[in-house]
Amino acid sequence: MTARGRTPLAGIVLVLTTTVVLSIALALAGVPSAVLFGSLLGGMAHALTSPTEIKVPVAAFRLGQALIGVTIGTLVSVEALRRMVGEIGPILLVTLGTIVLSLLTGRLLALRRDVSPVTGAFALVAGGASGVVAIARDLGADDRVVTVVQYLRVLLVLVTMPLVTAVVFDPASGVGTLAGGDGSLGAASLAYVALTVGGGLLVARVVPVSTMTLLAPLTIAAVVVSAGWLGEVSVPTPLQWLGYALIGVQVGLRFTRASLASITRMLPVVTGLIIAMIVLSALMGSALAWLTSVDGLTAYLATTPGGLFAVLATAADSGADVTYVMAVQLFRLLVVLLLTPLLARWLRGRAPR
Repeated sequence: MTARGRTPLAGIVLVLTTTVVLSIALALAGVPSAVLFGSLLGGMAHALTSPTEIKVPVAAFRLGQALIGVTIGTLVSVEALRRMVGEIGPILLVTLGTIVLSLLTGRLLALRRDVSPVTGAFALVAGGASGVVAIARDLGADDRVVTVVQYLRVLLVLVTMPLVTAVVFDPASGVGTLAGGDGSLGAASLAYVALTVGGGLLVARVVPVSTMTLLAPLTIAAVVVSAGWLGEVSVPTPLQWLGYALIGVQVGLRFTRASLASITRMLPVVTGLIIAMIVLSALMGSALAWLTSVDGLTAYLATTPGGLFAVLATAADSGADVTYVMAVQLFRLLVVLLLTPLLARWLRGRAPR
């Protein structure tokens, strides 16, 4: 059977097979968010080789958004929030500085005629790559461009972070542990996911805000975990994979040869902008260390523009203050997700008709 004559069923089989194989390979290679990358490439494997159209059902895509929201909300803790209170001024200053830096670099990217202001802003906004990718299309951005640029940013952060940590700070390794749920399929964790996803999607149907399918489950999850109503719970790893896969396949299936060529042409400019973001964010980390009592390594990891889970693992292994790093990173992520609808509306209103 030729690629041109591929049936929808054959296309689905190709997408699933490619997703599973690449996700396993990328996970073994230590690539973060391996399932998201694998499913993205799985969708592209069909979309770039056959004109047969395959779409992820709307309900499934919303489920993926909700699962990502719950995964993020599970990380929110009362302890992390309390630690921020005493130094909220410098943290707020650094958070706003990073967001402004993101918007400025996004505006520079939008100087290209093939990138809209909305797409440029969300492609380079720092923090919550999976969350931004999940809602980019709903906010009027080109989610294909946003996905490629967001995960290029995460990749460059992850490549430079071990080098900077080892060369600049030279910490001992293996001196800490990363606390959290084990991601198993326990009854309490399954009930937790059902409650938060179901309740979040119900709220999203009532509240007409485009990001609510992500924010409502996130908020409910944070409240349930902080209150301890279900004990120690986590999002089971297979459900996290499902959320990432639904988002990745949805975006991958929308790639075409023309859109991929357009993204490829802008990658040199994007790479330069991301490197500038990383350097300037590190300088903001130095400012945070100077303005507060936190050590330099913790401040640097707290202000990296992305790669939350890898950042937390590095913080734990190097003996940095994991709680502080998580608090600052999550604070910026929540601010970004809350501001995205307003930002999208403002940018669309300023766009020429």
